[in-house]
Amino acid sequence: MSKKKDIPKFANDLIETHCHLDYLKELSTEEILKKCEDHNIKKIVTIAVDSGNLESVRNLASSFDQVFGTQGIHPHHANEYSETVEKEIRDHINDKHIVAVGEIGLDFYYNNSKKEEQIPAFEKQLQIAVDTNKPVVIHTREADEDTIAILKNFSKTLKGNGVIHSFTSSVSLAEFCLDEGFYLGFNGIITFKNAQNVRDVLAVTPIEQTLIETDSPFLTPVPFRGRENAPFYLPFVAEKIASEKEMNIEDVIKITKNNAINLFKL
Repeated sequence: MSKKKDIPKFANDLIETHCHLDYLKELSTEEILKKCEDHNIKKIVTIAVDSGNLESVRNLASSFDQVFGTQGIHPHHANEYSETVEKEIRDHINDKHIVAVGEIGLDFYYNNSKKEEQIPAFEKQLQIAVDTNKPVVIHTREADEDTIAILKNFSKTLKGNGVIHSFTSSVSLAEFCLDEGFYLGFNGIITFKNAQNVRDVLAVTPIEQTLIETDSPFLTPVPFRGRENAPFYLPFVAEKIASEKEMNIEDVIKITKNNAINLFKL
């Protein structure tokens, strides 16, 4: 395990664009938000993934001024997608502090839901975003060709209104998404020794199309790997991006914050 160090604190405040607050177990939500405040993380987007946590995400977003949420079904749970679930998403997508349709997409690595379930669920939720003028939060893994084919049908009507979060796919998919105007989200993976492929994508991603996230409780960055991840570890992601891009850390924080504000209307 890497040697621990203090969580850095920077002058500019940060925005956590992707986490799962209702999945965190080590600390209460109030304790997490206090630690975030202590490290200048002023706004947090917590992400819905299945029919069982659509409501819990809404409750978190309505209970804390600094918390925002999404509504959507992750490809792992595409087999849960139904007219009833779609109605729930549509009924609440314009609630206060609900800022995007997500987490949606394709995952042919785990195939927790069948491909023939994932694709229509993805397409139907992209249509919700088009209909409601909301951005999308997209997950894609081992599904580059299908992701490109589907996004080609929607990206013009979405007007680049979205992020491919936790980007771990090919440079070619990254270049397609960037050309279409999407943001790419990076998290603690960029600190992992075996993640040069992700750093290669970061290198070709303009800072103006970069978002920072933790995806907590998953993907804890170095130097805290092995512990439950949390939004207050976000500064380590910003630090690594600044190092890789040879940029001033405060500039990275300021630009990625503005990116988040522009995308999610925070």
